[in-house]
Amino acid sequence: MRCPYCGSLDDKVIESRTMANGESIRRRRECISCGYRFTSYERIEEKPFMVVKRDGRREPFNRMKLEKGIERALEKRPVSTTMVEQLVNEIEDKAVMHGKVSREISTAELGELVLQRLNEVDKVAYIRFASVYKHFENLDEFLTEVKKVEGNKK
Repeated sequence: MRCPYCGSLDDKVIESRTMANGESIRRRRECISCGYRFTSYERIEEKPFMVVKRDGRREPFNRMKLEKGIERALEKRPVSTTMVEQLVNEIEDKAVMHGKVSREISTAELGELVLQRLNEVDKVAYIRFASVYKHFENLDEFLTEVKKVEGNKK
């Protein structure tokens, strides 16, 4: 570590402390050349979890975007905010587990995870989300999806 006072690369660690629940390490150092003491911090650098869009672009996973989409689908439905939070947590956990190795998930896979959970929780919310997610072109596609949901509940 370069000394901020004299620029020397020779130093020794005097003390190390774990901070932020083990997320980082604080180190007190002393420059061997000039005796100046300084502090450094060490953190794990994690690659962000990415979402691959339909056009191939990649963007960081945004929990708020997921939550807003689910809330929009569940708007004015008899589902508590606690349940919405639980849904978002479950979907986020499944998405991260699904893309654990590559640290990414496609919007198609993420959308399917959302549809699967919404289908279990609220059929109307499922249809609302599906109508946006699946880009229904006409009424027939919409009705076909509604019939599928009706068939699943019997």
